[in-house]
Amino acid sequence: MLSAEDWYRSARTLEFAGHAISHRLAGAGPPDVTLIHGFPTSSWDWARVAAELEGEARVVTFDLLGQGRSAKPAGHPYSVLEQADILGAVWAAAGVERTLVLAHDLGATVAQELLARRAHGTLPVELTGVVLLNGGLYPELHRPTDGQAALTDPEHGPAVAKLMDEALFRRALLETFGEATRPSDSELAEHWAILAHADGQLRMPEILAYIEQRRGYRERWVGALEGTEVPLRFVWGDQDPISGAHVAARLRERFPAEVIDEHPEAGHWPALEVPGAVVAAARALLTGG
Repeated sequence: MLSAEDWYRSARTLEFAGHAISHRLAGAGPPDVTLIHGFPTSSWDWARVAAELEGEARVVTFDLLGQGRSAKPAGHPYSVLEQADILGAVWAAAGVERTLVLAHDLGATVAQELLARRAHGTLPVELTGVVLLNGGLYPELHRPTDGQAALTDPEHGPAVAKLMDEALFRRALLETFGEATRPSDSELAEHWAILAHADGQLRMPEILAYIEQRRGYRERWVGALEGTEVPLRFVWGDQDPISGAHVAARLRERFPAEVIDEHPEAGHWPALEVPGAVVAAARALLTGG
């Protein structure tokens, strides 16, 4: 697995609405595979998965606005819709016309918006498949952590963000992993360094507006997910306290069992905890399986 430093050494930057967006292209395609990370981390979450897929596809990653090494503007009205627009700009710069999408957490919500745009005929690329990892696909099932609840408090959230340090971050992040699949101390340190770059921890309350956006756009995003003709796969960690086994149970009600790959040992981060399963799901869709 590449270190975060090596990951970003090969990154590029494009400008979107005056904001620098860090993105990375690796491998050779077609096919193209696009990876969308979650909150509050970065595209580096995908390093293990990308390393496996780069030998058979061109892998496109980017840091969501406000996260990773992308710009982190203060007072910005962060939105899932804008993040989808940003990905469209990355695709245009890279010449992507068809792509498989893998998406996690907040990125999974961005993927639902992509499916909605496809349904309305406004998506600029063809989606060949979508693999979704633990995320709030059904907003009524989302169980925020204590930290998320504190950060989204309209009165106290910014103050909570100012108190965030590496020790608090480590403790909060570890609670979302499976007991046997936790990251190393060095990996936790790298995740914190990426978050804290340009005081990114201060943007957390603003970015978390996506939780309320999920409720407001529920009909659009859940409808797009359940009604799409795009081939889907789900790789799910059951120990996730936010979107774990209880969300997998809903998925089993709505989708065929053969497209749902549950992992009782894993938590919120399948790309980090069970990367082989994520790669297998991607390869199944790349080969039409």
